[in-house]
Amino acid sequence: MKRIMKLALCTVATGVFAVAGFSAADEKAPNTSPAESTTPTAKVPGDMKPFKQSIPGTEASFDMVPIPGGSFKMGSPTTEAKRGEDEGPVHEVQVDPFYMGKYEVTWSEYEPFLQNYHRLAGIAKRPEIPADKMAQAVTYPTPMYELEAGPKLDKMGRGGKFPAVIMSQYAARQYTKWISKKTGRFYRLPTEAEWEYAARAGTSTAYFFGDDPKPLEQYAWFFDNSENADQDAVYHEVGQKKPNPWGLYDIYGNVAEWCFDQYAADWYKKFEGKTTNWHDHINWPSTMHPRVLRGGGYESEKEDCRSAKRIGSDKKMNLKDPQLPQSPHWLTEGFWIGFRVVAPVKEPSEEEKVKYWDADDPKTIEILKRDREVREIVEAPKAAK
Repeated sequence: MKRIMKLALCTVATGVFAVAGFSAADEKAPNTSPAESTTPTAKVPGDMKPFKQSIPGTEASFDMVPIPGGSFKMGSPTTEAKRGEDEGPVHEVQVDPFYMGKYEVTWSEYEPFLQNYHRLAGIAKRPEIPADKMAQAVTYPTPMYELEAGPKLDKMGRGGKFPAVIMSQYAARQYTKWISKKTGRFYRLPTEAEWEYAARAGTSTAYFFGDDPKPLEQYAWFFDNSENADQDAVYHEVGQKKPNPWGLYDIYGNVAEWCFDQYAADWYKKFEGKTTNWHDHINWPSTMHPRVLRGGGYESEKEDCRSAKRIGSDKKMNLKDPQLPQSPHWLTEGFWIGFRVVAPVKEPSEEEKVKYWDADDPKTIEILKRDREVREIVEAPKAAK
């Protein structure tokens, strides 16, 4: 059997956490046998409760779990096995409470978003968006590479609970804008600090279950266990493995997850010896690549499924796109790339929301202008929450 790519994506940076109100409560993973016990999930004090978000106008919904605020040591120490130089120095980051997707975004959630392009493309006259309303408009992705990607996606599974993949970070961000406008609740991608904090779930070891990678098979689909009956490495339906202590499934393996930040190998150096707020830790993007990916995928090695492991995207991830210019929405090599969403407890200003959603690099902005992308204003429901 051939494996074309080996990913270096999944890590739990070593760090000491301070989380208020952390306690344990058992939660059973869906689609697991009775013999499979799960890790405990945290109880979050106050009015933060898990909730199910429906997407108006569709049959889709997704589950959100509360992530308590606290502080942690981000990155990995020099003593951690297989650590990368870009994972240090270890530094303290304070994180505000937020909600995070219990699972990676699935095709059943992502497909209604994609269908809007075809629906609007069939309209004889495209909607004209006034300049003062452009910040409210959603850009829908052009059709994916069905000729090449379609057969592989069909073989791996592209419905129900299978994770949506091969989207660019920009397309993922537009999806978060779309569900925000549809639901009235603000959604976005997690920042890199938020992602690692949530993955660690109050732990300080290489993995949230310890430093020994042997138990990883209980929590993740990765290089050693992701083969199907045809001996092909593939992603799997979400929620098949055990969750981390805060109730997040597939935070390691299955598919790597987009974070909001620009990737920089030396980014942590500026925070050495300091305590930083998560917002001040953001490396606001300005170029199409590299952007941060976290968590590892179905072709990752064990050591690449640690909380602290970092990877930057690359233009080679869209190597086979024959279009000129290449699509800003899809990645021909991105079958291992997906995402999950977050919703902060405290919403930012409208101006900052746009920064989390819209194109922010000159190349993508220029391509979108030349491609006459389809836009539509999606009105938020009156009942915001």
